[in-house]
Amino acid sequence: MITLSALLAALPAELLAAPLPSDAAVLARTVEVLSPDTRKLTGADSMFVCIKGAVFDGHTYALQAYTVGCRIFVAERVLDLPEDATVIRVRDSRAALALLSAAFYGYPARELTVIGITGTKGKTTTALLIHHMLEQNGIPAGYIGSNGVQFCGHFYPTVNTTPESCELHAYLRRMVDAGVKYVALEVSSQAIYLRRVYGMTFPITIFTNLSPDHIGGVEHPTFDHYRACKRALFTDYATGCAIANLDDPAAEDMVAGCPRVVGISVEKDAAISARDIALFRRGSRLGVEFVCRHGRDEAAFSLPLPGEFNVHNALSAIAVGLEAGLTLPQIADAMAGIAIKGRFEAVDVLPDVTFLIDYAHNGVSLRAALETLRCYDPARLICLFGSVGGRTQLRRPELGAVANELCDLAILTADNPDFEAPESVIADIAAAFTPDGCPYLVIPDRTDAIRAAVREARPGDIVLLAGKGHEDYQLIRGKKVPFDERAILHACASHLRTRL
Repeated sequence: MITLSALLAALPAELLAAPLPSDAAVLARTVEVLSPDTRKLTGADSMFVCIKGAVFDGHTYALQAYTVGCRIFVAERVLDLPEDATVIRVRDSRAALALLSAAFYGYPARELTVIGITGTKGKTTTALLIHHMLEQNGIPAGYIGSNGVQFCGHFYPTVNTTPESCELHAYLRRMVDAGVKYVALEVSSQAIYLRRVYGMTFPITIFTNLSPDHIGGVEHPTFDHYRACKRALFTDYATGCAIANLDDPAAEDMVAGCPRVVGISVEKDAAISARDIALFRRGSRLGVEFVCRHGRDEAAFSLPLPGEFNVHNALSAIAVGLEAGLTLPQIADAMAGIAIKGRFEAVDVLPDVTFLIDYAHNGVSLRAALETLRCYDPARLICLFGSVGGRTQLRRPELGAVANELCDLAILTADNPDFEAPESVIADIAAAFTPDGCPYLVIPDRTDAIRAAVREARPGDIVLLAGKGHEDYQLIRGKKVPFDERAILHACASHLRTRL
């Protein structure tokens, strides 16, 4: 509970589009609910912040908020409401929501070491490596990102990689109250663009890599815009150590001007580097081993995650561990037991066959995944995938071309079809396959497709289920229908064993 007067103190003068209310009785009102969602308002003690979304404009729901009892509003324009409504006019309601949310929850980020991680790929793996590493070494830590919110045994699902600011600060407050000290936060380009982390500062930031993604439609208009949003984390929010993957060409520009830069690399001299990188395959499990060097210290690491690119993710996490006062051996011991849901997640299904679930959902990420798996010399590389309905037309030919080049067999199926027929999405993907390229099967129902993958698999094969990753649902006609690839894989294998 906080007074309106105390909340409004969080808004700087340059953000205001009109004078603040001066009535003492109005300013003394308490605010118990702050939300841009009318469904979460409880009455006169609620503040409704009108924000513009990709589809809906919260300003058009102001009267609905008033009807359920709300009397305090934040908006970018004049609202047609009765006289007893208090409207705070601002120039940017998303920025205002972020600042008001921080104040409403008592500025929890100031009581935490929040690690902001951005980049096209690797955010989730790096963040979860950090979370696992710190927890395993007795340091209470939290995680917020694509795989939900995790801290002290609690788990909450998330809709966006970086939650809306009011949700973000609510989670941070819960973490502070639970005794958390460090938080690994995935900061998406959309989070910067849509002001979800506006007003926050990050004592530690991480740049993983940069390549085109999330461009077009309701996302970023151009690659330059996407890049600028990523860079803003370091120019506008970073206050301490910036950890940068120096093997990426964009790194130097991204972290230019940061107070302190810690470089990581597998190719060149850096503050933290890796040598003697070697891939390993043990039964159905894949991983990578390397020696990490930091100054005069070295330690051997065995990471149960496949691919050299995961060495980059591990080095970034190692840098955070060193900042937190851990030693290389302590970090190595912790990372040896890591498993990350939906990121090259191994599922034990059949002997001598590697089944992996991964979030690779565009041409760049699928190519990286398949090229990585090729390095493990599979008898055959089988990939099951589709693409999201309604908004991924540009991705589909890229996905098809990559699979046609790198797979021994592709199984084309549904992903999150939503209101588009899976057959339509599959047709766009299949158009990229060539007669002399990879053979493919078309199985629109994803459960049936997984059954086919299990039946088809032979000893030595690697089977990649791409696109869904950590998700436990399918989006069908606007509804999230429960769908767990792990459970389906186990059920299919059990049925196959019974038949044999």
